[in-house]
Amino acid sequence: MDDALRRNMLAQAAAEPYAQKLALRVTELESGHAVVEMPCTAAMDNIFGMTHGGAIFSLMDEAFQLACNSHGTVAVALNVSVTYYAPPAKGTVLRAEAVEQHRSRRTGSYLITVTDNTDKKIAACQALAYRTGKPLSFS
Repeated sequence: MDDALRRNMLAQAAAEPYAQKLALRVTELESGHAVVEMPCTAAMDNIFGMTHGGAIFSLMDEAFQLACNSHGTVAVALNVSVTYYAPPAKGTVLRAEAVEQHRSRRTGSYLITVTDNTDKKIAACQALAYRTGKPLSFS
């Protein structure tokens, strides 16, 4: 991944309104790999007082989005299969790491894992992206 693409992707991620709502923060970004963190806040609670699965999915999806688009071409989700293991503790910071498992001309497969700040596994997903071949508009 060249430096200009990396800088542009980081700027786009920081400016993304939805990511700002969840206080998502990119901590690592390389070709086929991304790490994003999110603090669990009371605003993310579900009806049981636990962090909503949708918030955790959003964290995974942000890491997936960055990893699969890190090659400079537009990639979009085809399928995501999520497994939730445990609710995060109140006030914890979650970390989603997306790792490219395989990439062809038209698809990419990614494993995304979510851990808390004690390295406890919270969730994981397998995600498949369609690679359009079109260059990113901001690359």
